[in-house]
Amino acid sequence: MKLITWNIQWCRGADGKVEPQRIVSHARSLADFDVLCLQEVAANFDDLPGSAGENQFEILAELLPGYTAVPGAAIDRLGANGGRQVFGNMILSRYPVLSVARMQLPAPFDPKRPSMPRMLLEATLHTPLGPVRVMTTHLEYYSARQRATQVEAIRQHHAEACDWAGAATHPEKSSGPFRRVAPTRSAILTADFNFKPDDPLHARMQARERNASRFVDVWQHLHPDVAHPLTLGLHDRRQWPTPMTCDFIYATEDLLPHLRAVQVDRTTDASDHQPVLAVFE
Repeated sequence: MKLITWNIQWCRGADGKVEPQRIVSHARSLADFDVLCLQEVAANFDDLPGSAGENQFEILAELLPGYTAVPGAAIDRLGANGGRQVFGNMILSRYPVLSVARMQLPAPFDPKRPSMPRMLLEATLHTPLGPVRVMTTHLEYYSARQRATQVEAIRQHHAEACDWAGAATHPEKSSGPFRRVAPTRSAILTADFNFKPDDPLHARMQARERNASRFVDVWQHLHPDVAHPLTLGLHDRRQWPTPMTCDFIYATEDLLPHLRAVQVDRTTDASDHQPVLAVFE
């Protein structure tokens, strides 16, 4: 399983041009990926720099016809032109998508910080490694309080999923919306987390929770003595005078024996972030 995560900044490169085709072409050049997790996908936002309001969810899905496209809206509101303005995350999977979950993340009121709604998108995939819950999100940048609360919400969601997976039996109807897809403890979490490797939230995301399978930073697992490569501001110094690392992939411990490679692509300037690739066999 080859998985890429990438904050694509509504497909806007360091040159200011919005080009969804460039995003897909570079992702394909990086790997013959099976799963693509994207953050900052936009539709009908003509007030974003460089954008004409194109529906990037639709465009990206059309550019990858062999993949199931799973959109996730953190923001869904009425636009000035009467259409829906949507902004959020997206998962595109070559593997069958067994089920999808979308969770709005908490945002406790923080009067001194600007913020935007955030959400967690989860797709349970039928992979060669068995069922795996692939999650992607984009945590709050400005409000540390909201960001910390969102980390706890993700941890709670994962713990609940592990509880369901670990239950020997439970009351269940066998038809209609009560029928459940077999739950799994195996999970991969990707995102622009908007925290750095030395932030306590990075350690918190990897802390054990009750009976839940523990998340581990895949870069640190394979390269314990090597600092994380930079993932933000490597090429766009006008927005980001000081580059940093804030894009991570976490995998549950049961998947670590299958982890073969982790790579941050440093060449592309198709976004202000760099794509991250993880390979499992």
